[in-house]
Amino acid sequence: MNKDHKISIREKIGYALGDGAANIAWRGVATFLLIFYTDVFGIAPAVAGVLLLVARSSDGISDVVMGVIGDRTKSKYGNFRPWILWTAIPLAAILSMLFTTPDLGPTGKIIYAYVTYILFTLIYTANNIPYGALMAVMTGDDKERTSLGSFRMVGAFAGGMLVQGALLYLVMFFGNVEPQINISQQAEDKYLVSVSSPYNVPNANIKTEHGIATFVWHEAKDNDEPTKGKSFSMQSDETYSFIVEGEPELLEEQILVIDQKKGYSHSIYLLSVFLAGFMIITFLTTKERIKPSVQQKNNLLKDLKDLVKNKPWLVLLVVGLLFNIYNATKQGITVIYFKHYLHNELLAASYLVGLMVISILGAMATAPLARSLGKRNLFIYALIFSGAVNALLVFCGPQSTLAIFALGITSEFAAAIFPTLFFAMLGDAADYSEWKNGRRATGLVYSAGSFATKFGGGIAGAIIGFVLAMFKYNGQDAVAIQGAVPGIIMLMSWIPAIVAVLAAGIMLLYPLTQSKMTIITNELNEKRNNELALERQG
Repeated sequence: MNKDHKISIREKIGYALGDGAANIAWRGVATFLLIFYTDVFGIAPAVAGVLLLVARSSDGISDVVMGVIGDRTKSKYGNFRPWILWTAIPLAAILSMLFTTPDLGPTGKIIYAYVTYILFTLIYTANNIPYGALMAVMTGDDKERTSLGSFRMVGAFAGGMLVQGALLYLVMFFGNVEPQINISQQAEDKYLVSVSSPYNVPNANIKTEHGIATFVWHEAKDNDEPTKGKSFSMQSDETYSFIVEGEPELLEEQILVIDQKKGYSHSIYLLSVFLAGFMIITFLTTKERIKPSVQQKNNLLKDLKDLVKNKPWLVLLVVGLLFNIYNATKQGITVIYFKHYLHNELLAASYLVGLMVISILGAMATAPLARSLGKRNLFIYALIFSGAVNALLVFCGPQSTLAIFALGITSEFAAAIFPTLFFAMLGDAADYSEWKNGRRATGLVYSAGSFATKFGGGIAGAIIGFVLAMFKYNGQDAVAIQGAVPGIIMLMSWIPAIVAVLAAGIMLLYPLTQSKMTIITNELNEKRNNELALERQG
C-alpha cells in the first residue's frame, strides 16, 4: 500500500466524530421528530408525513448542486473540508429550531414546520455531501477506505447512541414541572394521585420514576385503559387526579410530571452544542490527499453524463434509497411503538441504546467480513438477514419485552453493515468513473449518499404518517391511539422487511466485484504515481 494512502488512527477517529455529529442531527430527527410533531407540537400524522416527503422532494437537485459546488471549491483546506467548518454552527442552530415550539395557530405551526425542516435538509446537504466525499479523497486505497468507513459508522452509531439513549432522559430532566402532588393510599399498591401546576403546561406527561405503575383517570373516561403514564394538557392551578397501581410505598418524589415542549427544546439545545464541537474537530484533524488529474478540466455536462452512465453508482443510488427507507421506518416508529404498544416510553431509550451498541459491533465487523465475502455479497446477505429477523416482530405481544429486544438487536447487527458498505462503495464508484472515463467528480458521486439518506427518510416518514392516518391515529387521543396499534405493529415489523428484501434484489445488479476493484485500484494508483513523478520533474 502506498504510504500516502495509509491513514492514522487519530485521523480516522477525527473523521468518525463528524458522523457522530451528523447523527446527533439525523437520528434525532429520524427517531423523534415525527412523535414530536404529532404528540407535542400538535400536527396531524398525515400532515406531518406529507411535510417530510414534500420537504425532501427537491433533495435530488440540491444534492447534485452541492456535489458540483464541492468539486469546484478551491481553498487552502481542500475541496470538502471547508464546508464541514462553515456549516457546523448553522446545522446546530437549525436542529434547535426544529424542536422549538413557538406559540402559533394551526396554520402557523405547519408553516413553521415546513420552513425549519426545509432549511434543515438544505444545511444538512451542505454539510453531509462534503463530509461523505472527504472519505474518498483521504485515501486512494479501497481497503483502507473500507476501514475508514468502519470508523465512520462507529462514530455515526455513537452519535446515534448519544441522542437516542439520552434524549428521553434529558426531556425528563429539563421538562420537570415540579408540580404540587398529593397522594392518598386507597389499598395495597393502589393510590389516588392529584397534581397541579402554578402555570399552564400544554403538553404534560405524568409517570412514575421507575415507570412501573399504571395510571387511569380518577373520574372515569371512555376506554381509559391502564397505561404507564398519561399525556394531557394542564391549566394553571387546576387539579388532575389519577388512580395509580403497581408500585408499593409510592412517594411524592416518585411522581414525575414532564413539560414535553420545554423538555425536548432544552435537550436538543444541549446536544446541538456537541454537534458543532464534533464537526470542528473533524475539520481540524483530517486531510485531503486525492485530487483530480491536473489535466482534467471543469466540465459539468461531461460529469453529469459520466454519472448517469455509471452503473455501480446507479445501483447504489436505488439500494441506498431503499435501505434508508428500511432504517428510517424502524427509527421513526420505535418511540411510538414503545409508548403506545408497550406503554413504556423510557424503555425505548434502552432499546435504542442496545441497537446502537450492536451497530458499533456490526460496523467494526464489516471490514473483515467484506474481505472474506466481498462487499457486494455481504450487502445482499445483510439485507436479507436483517429484514427477515425484523419481520418476526409481528409475533411479539406488548409483554414480550425480551423477544422484542432480542429480535431488534439481532436485526440491527446486520443493518449496521448497510451504511458502512454503502459509503465505502460510493468511493469505489468514484474510482470506477475515473478509471473508465479519465475524470473524477467525487462530490457529485457522493451526492447519492445524501440524496438516498434524506429522500429515503422522507419516504419513510410519509409511509409512517399515511399508515397511522389510515388507522385514525391521534397522539393526543387515547382512544384513537389504541385503534392505531395494528398499524404501529405493521410499521415496526413486516413493512420495512419488504423494503429490505427488495433492496437485496436490486443489489444483485451491482457489477464491482472485489477482483474488479483490485484491478481498478492498482491501475489508478500507478497512474497517480506517474502523474506525481511528472509533476515533480516539471
